[in-house]
Amino acid sequence: MHVSPAVVAAEHEWVRDRAPTVVALIDTVRSDLGEQFGTDVATVTVDQYHRAVDDVFANGDLAVNVAALIHLLRDLDVDGDYPGFVVDELLGRELAGMLAGNQPLRLLGEATFHYADVLTHGEADDPAGADDLDAALAAGFQTRLPGWEWTETASPFGSE
Repeated sequence: MHVSPAVVAAEHEWVRDRAPTVVALIDTVRSDLGEQFGTDVATVTVDQYHRAVDDVFANGDLAVNVAALIHLLRDLDVDGDYPGFVVDELLGRELAGMLAGNQPLRLLGEATFHYADVLTHGEADDPAGADDLDAALAAGFQTRLPGWEWTETASPFGSE
């Protein structure tokens, strides 16, 4: 695999074009987790998603790594699928963390990936990494985007 600025730009557009699928999954994840944690979580608009995607890809150092993981997951397949289960989970979790941001958001994005992955099911002829890619995009961007009450207020643990 060769990653060039053109590949990064193509993956950027591909991720933007996934908005209908990813935003729907984000909203499902947020609704489910909000219910589990007894809180209301704002839904995400396509415009918010597009802005977040653009922000990620505007940071060249982040964009090249995100694009490489996306490119790998889009094409990753393993005969019989199960032997490759670990590698698509590893790549998906890492991508979700990168998209979510710095700690503690990174860890939350990684954890949310596993929940989102349970909700995604690709088509029978999709490569093994396809559903993990959608789960990673949803988990990472839902964590990055506002809408959780605890992220809207200052932490009581800050010290001067």
